[in-house]
Amino acid sequence: MKRNPRHAPPADAARRRAAPVVICYPDDALPPFDAAFFDAARAGMAKIAEITVPPRDARVFEVPAGHFFRIVSVEGPQVGDLNLWNAHDLSERFYSGKTRALHGTHVSTGDRLWSSFPHLRPLATITCDTLDWYGWDADGAGVHDVIGTRCDPYTNSLLGGGEYHYCCHSNLIRALAEAKDMPPEAAEPHIHDVLNVFMCTGFTRDTHQYFMKASPVRPGDFIEFFAEIDLLGALSACPGGDCGDSHSSDAASCHPLLVEIHRPRPGALAGWRPPAANTYSGSHGMT
Repeated sequence: MKRNPRHAPPADAARRRAAPVVICYPDDALPPFDAAFFDAARAGMAKIAEITVPPRDARVFEVPAGHFFRIVSVEGPQVGDLNLWNAHDLSERFYSGKTRALHGTHVSTGDRLWSSFPHLRPLATITCDTLDWYGWDADGAGVHDVIGTRCDPYTNSLLGGGEYHYCCHSNLIRALAEAKDMPPEAAEPHIHDVLNVFMCTGFTRDTHQYFMKASPVRPGDFIEFFAEIDLLGALSACPGGDCGDSHSSDAASCHPLLVEIHRPRPGALAGWRPPAANTYSGSHGMT
């Protein structure tokens, strides 16, 4: 954060600060969200599986391409940390930074979760969000952010001392290690920055520090995604509960989350194909 400056502003400071804003990645260059297609595909879909994520823990789930999955609040306000991978190649994973650059700090219906380089293609598209009514509040906060990285034992040790093993980073490691039958040290490099599902966050106006506040999520709320490719997902039910007070502790009231997998009705995806990997040659100017 920027503190008290040590240098006086130049004579033309006001003119420099008044430079016009330029959007880095105009969204009109992205493929449009086909709401009618997804609404039709959602109609008549059938739930084929569900996975309960216990409080302060994580679970792994799989979603075939062309299926939908929901993250559902079931007992009380609870935030979740989501990782996504290509089910056949863990090196292709959710890229929160590029998703943020393309769609903004918080995502909702119509936004896509993009994958890492060199693939850079949609992993999933958000097709329904019962919290889309929240918008931006008086503090500048919104829901479902791609800002925060996930609570982790390293930052907890740095700021507070001691060890805490049930933060989202460690939860996701345990879940992936168990699902893939690998030791934790092999699983950890695959854990990446998350979509903070249901989390209500923003930046303070004075110091622009990342803040959280109590999530507006209530039982029955959900966010729904369409799997653009075969996905492996991992979801942690954050030890911060609704993140209205603290995280990485045993003090917060925490609740389970539910992941539902839905299959669209036969014929609903006629003409749809999974997105191809990015078309960039990969030469980087060396050939």
